[in-house]
Amino acid sequence: MKIAIASGKGGTGKTTLSTNLGSFLAKNNNVVLVDLDVEEPNSGLFLKSTLIEKYDKFRMVPEWNPTNCTLCGNCQKVCNFHAVITLKTKVMVFPQLCHGCYACSELCPTNSLPMKQEKMGEMRLFKADKLDFIESRLDIGQEQAVPLISQTLEFVDEKYPKDTIKLFDSPPGTSCPVIEATKDADFVILITEPTPFGFHDLKLAIDTMKVLKKEIGVVVNRHGIGNNDVIDYCEKENIPVIATIPNDRHIAELYSRGELLYDKIPEVKIELEKISKFIKNINAGGQV
Repeated sequence: MKIAIASGKGGTGKTTLSTNLGSFLAKNNNVVLVDLDVEEPNSGLFLKSTLIEKYDKFRMVPEWNPTNCTLCGNCQKVCNFHAVITLKTKVMVFPQLCHGCYACSELCPTNSLPMKQEKMGEMRLFKADKLDFIESRLDIGQEQAVPLISQTLEFVDEKYPKDTIKLFDSPPGTSCPVIEATKDADFVILITEPTPFGFHDLKLAIDTMKVLKKEIGVVVNRHGIGNNDVIDYCEKENIPVIATIPNDRHIAELYSRGELLYDKIPEVKIELEKISKFIKNINAGGQV
């Protein structure tokens, strides 16, 4: 089962929930936690893990070969991202804008834009007790997260059997990286906080998941601050509130030291047990 943990904004507790839920479930299940926030992955800060494997990851971009080029301009016409420009004397390629669609290369009548590999980042596989953990990270200067997220998900599908619980710590927001990280998920947990900012961005995330036709549930972090707008809205929209993690100074202290919570704070363990039961019910064909 593929479960994405997402949110409309950063700082709501995605990584806190992902690392604690992954470690909790791994005690009795085959679990892999995948940090897909490739621009700034931080799940590894909370897991005492050992590096097992690492891979350089590449994307394909065009490279102009002037030998047979007639400067016909077809490459510029077919590029929807303005990554290729035809000038009077040469063709300019802007790799940062390229989405690797191959249109300019495949449709060039003189084969003057062959695709070449460009390193975009690294993927690393760790073992943290019984939990498998995968982290992908973009190289400095790389601007597109989607290709690395896509390749990471392909690796997870190939390496892990269907009976593995796959947890995806997704990027924040509602942009393209989030779409890529959640589009194949069986269920999406949206974590939020009961504040005006949290409520506003939660609604954006909910609308995004509705467009993707995803089954969703909500976890309220820092419960006890703010107001009840989030819970009231979820009740009105028939969205299940799976768990509420209390606002507790001890949680903040443990988090600041990079420690897991569920084995030290009973209230957090209780909420994780609720999420675990909810997940098992869905996996067994129960109704959300």
